[in-house]
Amino acid sequence: MDHTFAIEIDGLSVNYGKKRVLTNIHMDLPKGQIYGVIGPNGAGKSTLFKSILGLIEFSSGTIKVFGKDINSDRKKIAYLPQKDEIDWQFPATVIDIVLMGRYPFKSLFSKINKEDLDLAHTAMEQMGISDLKDRQIGALSGGQQQRVFLARALTQQAELFFFDEPFVGVDITTEHRMIEIMRDLAAQGKTLIVVHHDLSTVEEYFDQVIMLNQRLIACGVTKKVFIPSKIAETYRSQLTILQQIGT
Repeated sequence: MDHTFAIEIDGLSVNYGKKRVLTNIHMDLPKGQIYGVIGPNGAGKSTLFKSILGLIEFSSGTIKVFGKDINSDRKKIAYLPQKDEIDWQFPATVIDIVLMGRYPFKSLFSKINKEDLDLAHTAMEQMGISDLKDRQIGALSGGQQQRVFLARALTQQAELFFFDEPFVGVDITTEHRMIEIMRDLAAQGKTLIVVHHDLSTVEEYFDQVIMLNQRLIACGVTKKVFIPSKIAETYRSQLTILQQIGT
C-alpha cells in the first residue's frame, strides 16, 4: 500500500432531505498524521466521517481511501463512533469487544485462534485494561469504555482510524494515554482522524487540523491554519470560544 494519501475528497456535498450539511469539500490527507476535525455543533463533522466510511449517501463528489473505493478493503479501517451510538447494555465482556477487532479477518465459520487472542491481550495491556477483561462493558466508567474501544481498534491492526469525540467523558489520565497511543500509531505510518471539541488542546494534540462549518474553512498543518482569523470563521456564531482559549 504505497499510495501517498490516506484520503482524497473531491467536491463532496451531502444533503439530509432538503438541508445541505456539507458543501463542496476538497481535501487530500497524507498518511502518517494525526488530524483534528473541529467545528461547532451542526458543522457536519460526524457527517464527514460517515461519508468517508460509506455509511451514508452523498449528493455529489468522490472519495478515495488509499487510492481506491472504501469497499475494496474495509479491514484496514477502524471506526470509534460517538459514545451515544453504542449500546452499553449489550451483554458483552471487555474481551468480547476487543476481539471484535479480529472479525473482519474471519470467514463465516472460522473461530478465534491463538494469534487473535495474543493481539487482543497485547492491546488490552497497552490500554491498561487487562484486569477488566471479564467485566460487562456497561459496568465500566466512561474512560474505561473508551480504552476498550481503542483496544479493539488496535487489535484490528488498522491503517486508518476514525475517532468521533473519543475524549468525551474520560479522565485526563486516559486522555493522555490515548494521545500517546495515537502518536505511536502515527509514527508507524498509520493515519488518525479525530473529531475534537476542546480547542485548548488542538495545537498540542494534532499534526494537522480540519476546520469545518458545513464547508471547509481550512485544512493543513496546525501551527499554520489554527489561527484566530480561521477559528473566528469556523465558529462565527460562537465567538465567545475565542475568548475562552485566549485565557
